[in-house]
Amino acid sequence: MSDAPKSANIRLSDVVEHLSTALLALDASLNVCFVNAAAEDLFSVSANRAVGEPMSKLFNHPAADSKALRGALTDERSFSQRQAKLTRWDGRLITADYTVTPTRDQFLVVEIQSLDRLLRIDQDRSQVEGAETTKKLLRGLAHEVKNPLGGIRGAAQLLARDPSGEDADDYTRIIIEETDRLVALVDRMLGPSKPQQKTPINVHRLLERSLRLVQAEAKCELQITRNYDPSLPDLYADEDSLMQAFLNIVRNAEQALDGQANAAISVATKITRQFTIGETRHAMVAQIDFEDNGPGVPDDIKDRIFFPMISGRADGTGLGLAISQNIISQHRGTLEVDSEPGHTRFSVLLPFGDQS
Repeated sequence: MSDAPKSANIRLSDVVEHLSTALLALDASLNVCFVNAAAEDLFSVSANRAVGEPMSKLFNHPAADSKALRGALTDERSFSQRQAKLTRWDGRLITADYTVTPTRDQFLVVEIQSLDRLLRIDQDRSQVEGAETTKKLLRGLAHEVKNPLGGIRGAAQLLARDPSGEDADDYTRIIIEETDRLVALVDRMLGPSKPQQKTPINVHRLLERSLRLVQAEAKCELQITRNYDPSLPDLYADEDSLMQAFLNIVRNAEQALDGQANAAISVATKITRQFTIGETRHAMVAQIDFEDNGPGVPDDIKDRIFFPMISGRADGTGLGLAISQNIISQHRGTLEVDSEPGHTRFSVLLPFGDQS
């Protein structure tokens, strides 16, 4: 039996032909001199037909014109394009990542990874997840609306039987209270209705107010720790709405800890530099971290935790975090979450300065 390693029996050409990535090789004249099987499949063309033709006969893309390709050869530098829209020889569009790399022998190697199938899978998954989220949102909304409607209907029926009875005032009061509940629910879903009045705000003062309120409401013994950066400048913000956002986040943590031994919440502030929110890069932002040692966000709602009516608690409305995210977005900030059993952190990041 031969002692030669098995790798010695593997030919490079066999490896290349079995790659799922399409490979082209271009000579110094930018004509195709090699295509692998994946490239034949991607461009629906045989190697016999492709070899000897300019790459443009297979596909076109503005970033891969002859000038760019010759520049890659002469400068000996590679370049890449992500999610490029390639126009195939037959007019069909392909979405792909590709990289052009020069070799020492004055050839160009073009690697092309088609993304169409992956994008379709992601789109299908997003549609399924979106439909599931909508179903849960509507189910939650229906649940919240049915409760007060049931009370209103029952009180109205009793009032209709005996409109002048001794309990008529009680029935009327129930109708009014349950109607007010419905109005309050709609108001919470819509978020703050009054225009924001932004002024310089000491964020630590708002945090202290939120922590004191939640600690007073807590149903269990709650340990709260603070790690504040005293050098944090004032934030330019609407005090009432930002207070509501902080309160919702802390209250959400406290409710997640209900009935848990050694329940603990920690709040920390710091300055984070060169942070990008959306498409804007900020030299300096305030980072406020709210951490708890609760059970964590359930896996099935992690991607939808900021959607209204999505809650990890059977009795939750799923409005608190959605409203907080909306408020923080109105301040040009962002709200992030990192969660696993025993450790959940919500991070608020807000830019300094006038963000009106």
